[in-house]
Amino acid sequence: MRELWSTSGGAFIRYLDLPGDEVPIVFIHGHGCSGSHDYPQVATQPGLAGRRRILVDLLGCGYSDRPNDFGYRVSDHAAVLEELIDHLDLSDFVLFGHSAGGAIALELGRRVENRLRGLVLSESNLDPSPPDAGSYQVASQSEEAFIEHGYTQLIAAARSAGNDNWASTVTHWSPRAMWRLADSLKRGQQPSGRHVLYDLNVPRAYLIGENSLPDHDQAELPGHGIDVLVVPAVGHSMAWEDPTAVATAIAAATAPWHSTTR
Repeated sequence: MRELWSTSGGAFIRYLDLPGDEVPIVFIHGHGCSGSHDYPQVATQPGLAGRRRILVDLLGCGYSDRPNDFGYRVSDHAAVLEELIDHLDLSDFVLFGHSAGGAIALELGRRVENRLRGLVLSESNLDPSPPDAGSYQVASQSEEAFIEHGYTQLIAAARSAGNDNWASTVTHWSPRAMWRLADSLKRGQQPSGRHVLYDLNVPRAYLIGENSLPDHDQAELPGHGIDVLVVPAVGHSMAWEDPTAVATAIAAATAPWHSTTR
């Protein structure tokens, strides 16, 4: 585990940097998750052998610091990650973002487009969170109410539903960080993640779990030049459900990009 003091975050962000000689992939996890928990099994699959793989814990969760005075909005996280990209001197890399991490990846991609080899999203937030989304339900409470009792209720509800994996990662989040990111996702970004995705002038791919179908983006995104890959026999939490299948999909999506130069 390595660390970087973030000037914009006023705290240490921590990450795993797995060595490789091929174009690096930066993994950005979703709401309530962490890179150090979600992606080691994905990143170490044979399909991604040779790639440099950087697995980040966003500020507020996992092994990273949890400053109380940080904004934790999508744009705030993207600013910290841009510092990390600069620190690592990445001039040619792929971004991967899952769920809320996809929204952050899009904002980061917009900032560093001239250095980006390509973008892979996995069931990403492209629009403001709909009412049935977990982030919408978190942000429908006040920040104070969520910190006081909503956070513990969320963990208890996840355990009652048998979602012990997610419950365990949520316990490593600052409640304040979790609410503020959820609020940012509920409000949406300007420009929207969807418009950023459509406008980015880099190769783009989008992963959908077979168990998440039907999904209107399966038909919508190819019309904007975005490759859509269906990952078999998984749902939204695909990195936990079948890390081999996710790694295979990432490798398949990015393989054509390795023949291009920036």
